[in-house]
Amino acid sequence: MATIKDIAKRAGVSVGTVSHVLNGTARVRKETREKVLKAIEELDYHPNSIARSLRRRRTGTIGFIMPALERSLDEPSYLMDFIAGIVDESKQYGFDVLIASESHDGELASYKRMVKSKKIDGCIITCTKKNDERPIYLLQEKIPFVAFGRPYNDLKFPYIDVDGTLGVYKAVRYLLDLKHNRIGFINLPSELVCSEDRLRGYIKALKEREIEIDSRLIIEGKTTRFGGYQAMKKLLDLTPPPTAVMVASDLMALGAIKAIQEAGLVVGRDISIVGFDDIREAAYTNPPLTTVRQPVYKIGSLLCYMLIQLIEGENPESFVITPELIVRDSCAPLSLEK
Repeated sequence: MATIKDIAKRAGVSVGTVSHVLNGTARVRKETREKVLKAIEELDYHPNSIARSLRRRRTGTIGFIMPALERSLDEPSYLMDFIAGIVDESKQYGFDVLIASESHDGELASYKRMVKSKKIDGCIITCTKKNDERPIYLLQEKIPFVAFGRPYNDLKFPYIDVDGTLGVYKAVRYLLDLKHNRIGFINLPSELVCSEDRLRGYIKALKEREIEIDSRLIIEGKTTRFGGYQAMKKLLDLTPPPTAVMVASDLMALGAIKAIQEAGLVVGRDISIVGFDDIREAAYTNPPLTTVRQPVYKIGSLLCYMLIQLIEGENPESFVITPELIVRDSCAPLSLEK
């Protein structure tokens, strides 16, 4: 089914111009209007598409709750790239974005306040959890929403996810190809749905090489630099310590690098490390961090588009993105002298 983006591309105009022609919300030059109408006819555009129903929305605003302050301050580039994707896409359709911070009484209370304010037409949630109360509440209230992260159990809602199992599998297999066979894994909190996926990738890669799973090498940490730092110190206290570590987020990997350096070890020589996300800082660590890339800006943009579809009565399809392993200098072959 054609969208107003398709019409805009065919007519050589902006999406906003197409919206104005369809809804009569601004004056458009005759020649431009004729181009748009011709494109509509050629693409067999129907009234139930997004732009046609823009005039029926209640507020023209999308809601997003930022994570708790500690985490928001710790991961500014990741969060800002995600928000930028949402904001840039929302502009294309004349929507505003209302951003609120998670309050002291928790995420669910924050969403309840946002919904009860009647200032939004729908919202975007991130980091889906096991037994997550947010989607349950939004479904009960019939509030359109989409999620970065797949549902848990039998809940059904539109989402985008990154294949965490495949991403971690690729990274651990890369470390195995470098002859490491004692590989640590610093995972996200187990309450997050994606933590289970990432652990599955770690286990799959080791089992393929017939390496026994050592539970002492698997550490769960908080999703902050300090969380990665604490987890890495526990791994370094093992006898023997791992020669390589897969970390389930770049932010945690930055903390892990600090712990390694404090122990007098050199990342990429004495111990190899891989992160997950490819945040901006990853390319500027010392040494630059090998990581699994997930396109956060693109994900924010796609989620916004899906939410607008949902608000306007369409049924967006959920999908899973294939991540990419970005090889930098934080990994090296295992030295036979060790």
